[in-house]
Amino acid sequence: MNVLALDTSNKAMSVAVVQDGVLLAETDLNKMRTHSAQLLPAIDNLVKLSGLTPEDLDRVAVAQGPGSYTGLRIGVTVAKTLADTMNIQLVGVSSLATLAANVRETSAMIVPVMDARRGNVFSGIYQWQNGKLINVVLDKHVSLKQLADEALALNQIATFVGATEPMKETIREIMGSQAQFADELSGLPRAARIAELAADMLPVDVASFVPKYLRLTEAEVNWQAKHPGETHTNYVEKV
Repeated sequence: MNVLALDTSNKAMSVAVVQDGVLLAETDLNKMRTHSAQLLPAIDNLVKLSGLTPEDLDRVAVAQGPGSYTGLRIGVTVAKTLADTMNIQLVGVSSLATLAANVRETSAMIVPVMDARRGNVFSGIYQWQNGKLINVVLDKHVSLKQLADEALALNQIATFVGATEPMKETIREIMGSQAQFADELSGLPRAARIAELAADMLPVDVASFVPKYLRLTEAEVNWQAKHPGETHTNYVEKV
């Protein structure tokens, strides 16, 4: 199976082409540029470098969230368009699971974190079990302090991975030696990991596939402010 994998959920952009579990080509860009301008040329280039044509692709796997609203919409929209126009499979993978998969330790808990601003993070807790990455605590939007408290309560060594540098002091104050940190390179998303995780996942319905933001969009917040007490769930169309 030829898989195109992509992640535009945060600052870094990653695109990979994987054939039957073997990485053929991958590109990673960790510099603030416009993903909308970089993504399609990167895909075109990698497919060619892999010796394939677009018609050879069988599946597209994309980081579904959480992450940047704009980044997620770009990645998901491109993935859905490719899957629909080429009639190939579409799979969505947690952006946090993608980070967690960079840590290959089999004993420690893995805590991927993404900065959600104002003292909050996107995070979950993962662990390798029998060669599979298991989501032990579901992905969510939470304060950094609450996350550290929850990880401490599990009474295991926890490896934090992601853009953790600004968070280390707070985490260490709460968890002490129970917390450890992955290296900086492991904190960057890799599309090859998305392809790896997607291998055991079933394809989704392209039309109904949407990002998992894990918090309200600005449009939803504004709508609720203008409509207090109303609980409609379809006032914003997610794409």
